[in-house]
Amino acid sequence: MKCVDAVLAVSAYARRRIGVVSVARSDYGHLVPVLTEIRARTDLDLLLFLGGAHLSDRFGRTERLVEADGWPVAARIATLGDDDGPVGIAQAVARGVAGFAEAFARQRPDILVVFGDRYEMASAALAALPLTIPVAHIHGGELSEGAIDDSLRHAITKLAHLHFASTDVYGRRICQLGEEAWRVHVTGAPGLDRFSTLPFVSRDALATRLGITLEGSTIVVTFHPVTLAYEDTAWHADELLGALAGLDATIVITYPGADTASSAVIERLEMFAARTPRVRLVRALGDEVYVSLLREADAMVGNSSSGLIEAPTFGLPVVNIGTRQRGRVRGANVIDVDYDRAAIAGGIRRALDPTFAKRLRGMPNPYGDGHAAPRIVDVLSSARLGPELIRKRFADTPAGGD
Repeated sequence: MKCVDAVLAVSAYARRRIGVVSVARSDYGHLVPVLTEIRARTDLDLLLFLGGAHLSDRFGRTERLVEADGWPVAARIATLGDDDGPVGIAQAVARGVAGFAEAFARQRPDILVVFGDRYEMASAALAALPLTIPVAHIHGGELSEGAIDDSLRHAITKLAHLHFASTDVYGRRICQLGEEAWRVHVTGAPGLDRFSTLPFVSRDALATRLGITLEGSTIVVTFHPVTLAYEDTAWHADELLGALAGLDATIVITYPGADTASSAVIERLEMFAARTPRVRLVRALGDEVYVSLLREADAMVGNSSSGLIEAPTFGLPVVNIGTRQRGRVRGANVIDVDYDRAAIAGGIRRALDPTFAKRLRGMPNPYGDGHAAPRIVDVLSSARLGPELIRKRFADTPAGGD
């Protein structure tokens, strides 16, 4: 069964209103090429909805980065509370549904774009459902078996009406979830588009901005709670920091996302950074600095999807810890290790081996060619609005597969 390259009829609508939801620094960088492409189209108007960690001081209030980049914000939806336990996260989902519903009812986008697998994105997609606003989902069909994000991503797929997958494998999986083939488009990952236009920061300028000397080996660390095993978060963080403690390297650590038990990670990171001279802990780097750091670093350590999706473009060795990203397509740059500090330390030694890094030069990125945003926006612009788009039918997969 072929489940890609569908062509939709051109709509007669003029100045179509495209809503885009961003809830954290983690999705914003990936969405910038899509925002840029929407703004460049004369037949489209952009409505940007911000929520989640963007509005939180604890996570760097990254709405200020969005504003500094010149994006007008249609609405801000506060979702996070003080409790990052399971009940607190469930309550954040509920606040998100209520807040996004009110914002969408006021602004009434013609199509709503959501990204990835965050619970805040699921809230936005669910809020759009009773308002009969068609949802377009970027990065569906992927797997991350160690996190609740895995279930949320597939739930968003079933709430969505258009799908933009980053690889053929993911496009086929969306079809396995019963989505009609004409709704599914394999575009690549839009976050890769920005690498051709982003002004990279030099190593010396990076050191100045970060307030640290980037001498010798430089390691980027991003570690998030494993939300299907949140009870083990403190141990996971302690084992990671135990592996990092003995390194002769400069270490730049970013804050985790606003997940269940994220405070346990943050507390340990702050103590580690306070007592370790060559460590810099940053709440929000900003896209230009973050991507430049990926280009200049010698290795990345943690469990972020960035190591699988973005790092291959730079041939950056990645030590991927544990189960959070289990199931995702990965390139030759990824070294998978368990949670214990000995395994992590061994992975880091391998990542910093010059012979390993040399083999990664010029490696293809399995997530696309850096031209995803125009493909996505072409569909957003041309999709025929109305009952055919909104009324979904379950497409059964023929026996025997494709």
